[in-house]
Amino acid sequence: MAGKLDRPGRWGSLRGNWATLLLPIEPDGRIDLSRLADEIDVLIAARVDGIYSNGTAGECHNQTEAEFDAIQRVLAERCSRANMPFVIGACQPDPSVALERLRRAAAHAPDGIQVILPDWWPVSDPEAVDFLQMAAEVAGDIKLVLYNPPHAKRVLSPATLAAVLTQVPQVVGIKLADGDAAWYAEAQTHLDDWALYLPGHHLATGVEAGVAAGAFSNVACLSPRGAQAWTEMMLSDIGGAREIEQRICAFMDAHILPFRRDHGYSNAALDKLLAAIGNWAPVGPRLRRPYRWIDAAEAERLRPIARRMMPEIMDAR
Repeated sequence: MAGKLDRPGRWGSLRGNWATLLLPIEPDGRIDLSRLADEIDVLIAARVDGIYSNGTAGECHNQTEAEFDAIQRVLAERCSRANMPFVIGACQPDPSVALERLRRAAAHAPDGIQVILPDWWPVSDPEAVDFLQMAAEVAGDIKLVLYNPPHAKRVLSPATLAAVLTQVPQVVGIKLADGDAAWYAEAQTHLDDWALYLPGHHLATGVEAGVAAGAFSNVACLSPRGAQAWTEMMLSDIGGAREIEQRICAFMDAHILPFRRDHGYSNAALDKLLAAIGNWAPVGPRLRRPYRWIDAAEAERLRPIARRMMPEIMDAR
């Protein structure tokens, strides 16, 4: 059973394995738009289900408005030319800036736009509804995806998400962290009408539960081709996909998460480390200051370990 991964829904093409756009950062802090274009071309050639910009891994929190516009322009031009679905992240903790980003993003006619709730001060439920209704008005006919990450000032429960989003029909999906069996039961009860995008390394679990429509995927950071092959496997062999997931999670737990837990690196640093381990595009591990990045030598050290533990992901062609 593939559940929402192949179930018709109002989310349309916003399903499956979505690869994040990672910013190639120069030593002086500039974004290298030429390398960014090359990265997009690699993702298109990998035939991922879609490409999205300006999530956490895309350093949405640390760029100017001119840089935001330049990134989306490159993404839209490359993807439109190749008929590749794409989602633009208008994520910004300031609601006024976020709505202006959304307005400019809509001009590129993406398949969807991702937003977060205002985050300087935690919003109440009515304030969340008001913001999302303003976002829907700006977006016009473009579908919206709400990103409610674990580090948000307010992480909404499945029941609260349903109560809020029922009032904003244009929000068709939610990117969020999953949880234990009780969380899955809540999600099945309250969120069946929305596409749920779970952490990439938990996608097979979410598909088997009939909950996940896809992932804005950290596994695609490691290998877009491998993540795509693994996602497609879930349609025909969910048991085999779950076994691969166990090894993906074992690798993450043993070799990636300690950088955050024990050394304080950000999730963006972890995602860029994964891309450096996969070595599939000219991205590099560097983040924009003041955020610290993980030395490239760690990627060299971990690459053979990843290949040994997850050959299906690392060696996909």
